[in-house]
Amino acid sequence: MELSFYGAAQSVTGSKHLITLGNGRRILLDCGMVQGKNGNNEDLNASFLFKPETVDYLILSHAHIDHCGLIPRLVKKGFKGKIFSTPPTLELCKILLNDSANIQEAEVRRSDTKTEPLYGKDDVDTAFSLFTTVEYDKPYTIDDSIELLFTDAGHILGSAVVNLTIKENGKERHIAFTGDIGRYCNRILKSPQAFPQADVIICESTYGDKLHETIDNSEEKLLRMVNYTCVEKKGNLLIPAFSIGRTQELIFSLNKLAEDNRLPDVDVFIDSPMSVYATDVMRDNKQYFSDSMQEYLKFDSDPFGFDRLHYIVDHNDSAELQKLDKPCVIIAASGMMEGGRIVHHLKNNISDPKNTILVTGYCEPATLGGKISHGAEEVVIMDETLPVKAEVIFMNEYSAHADYGDLLKLLMRQDKEQIKKIFLVHGEKRTMVSFKDILEEYGFKNVEMAEYRMSYEV
Repeated sequence: MELSFYGAAQSVTGSKHLITLGNGRRILLDCGMVQGKNGNNEDLNASFLFKPETVDYLILSHAHIDHCGLIPRLVKKGFKGKIFSTPPTLELCKILLNDSANIQEAEVRRSDTKTEPLYGKDDVDTAFSLFTTVEYDKPYTIDDSIELLFTDAGHILGSAVVNLTIKENGKERHIAFTGDIGRYCNRILKSPQAFPQADVIICESTYGDKLHETIDNSEEKLLRMVNYTCVEKKGNLLIPAFSIGRTQELIFSLNKLAEDNRLPDVDVFIDSPMSVYATDVMRDNKQYFSDSMQEYLKFDSDPFGFDRLHYIVDHNDSAELQKLDKPCVIIAASGMMEGGRIVHHLKNNISDPKNTILVTGYCEPATLGGKISHGAEEVVIMDETLPVKAEVIFMNEYSAHADYGDLLKLLMRQDKEQIKKIFLVHGEKRTMVSFKDILEEYGFKNVEMAEYRMSYEV
């Protein structure tokens, strides 16, 4: 059996890991888009380093674009196999991938070149026709040699650890792919679930060198940010956030403050169609919420709505928001500030010291968010060079990614002696080096930092 890495190998985006069995069957784990503006990203997204038509099965861990964003491209280039995900992941993919197709087609229309979009709406529709959904904890026989089990990863709604039992030459091999792992202090979703014993583990390492601050005081810190920016400085608080996961966490915190009559007299705008639709999906899938959230729902039937919260879908309403002459809170996608409506709000607000940009999670260094997070004095936004005078403040309490403590807690539930190999993926190289050292300190052996385009016998 061979395991090959074609993305998120000593980098954080573009998750694609290919398993080739002795009988020739091929299983692709995730098919994510490479994000950021490094020189060859367009080529990396346009071309696969394997033949899509030779892939038999695609198994999707969750619905973030760096894990699912190239599925329609895979279909366009010849993939005709089956795609497996949890039911909420399919619902969220319908939002994200249709939006991605719209964005690409619009960019091509604006471009002077004759480039084609990575994929169009027809490719998205074809991709959805190939999906089969599998619930958590329900073993599913894919074929006579492959069994699939999804366990809850606690990262976003529908996120899963992919557990594969593969039979070859009269032996069973157990492979686990973590996708992205969530946090054990998650208040909306359930904590990461222990997964069955594995021989080979492909493990994310995004925050493998960090410990997050506790989420217990997150509302207090967020309230201080709102008061400081909107009341004291009379400026705008901009919060770039991924449409799925982090936006709902932020809304829930603000909702709790509003329900307790502690939120100041400030309007809060969710300016992202995807965030609006994703929040509706969250409302429709409350069965996946944590026990504490189930208790909360007994007293507040809508944890994602309060009087001064406004959801914006229409583009004209978003444009009008930029003309608002009173302090407000604006939450908009994307989390890495690379696209979406947050870019317009940044252009409108980044050069005014009254305003604050609140960074709530990881930004890949090459992205606009990464440059702002690393202290750039000026940035280019929509072809205009602008000075960064707004305050930039960080809160990692809202990160949906496990820190190394969470990852260790999950991995320590495995019998270390039975693990033949751990491959680290989805992390910057320096982070992987730190996390590898931590794992080895705790007794894990044969930890490998997966390399891009490398293949390993397992």
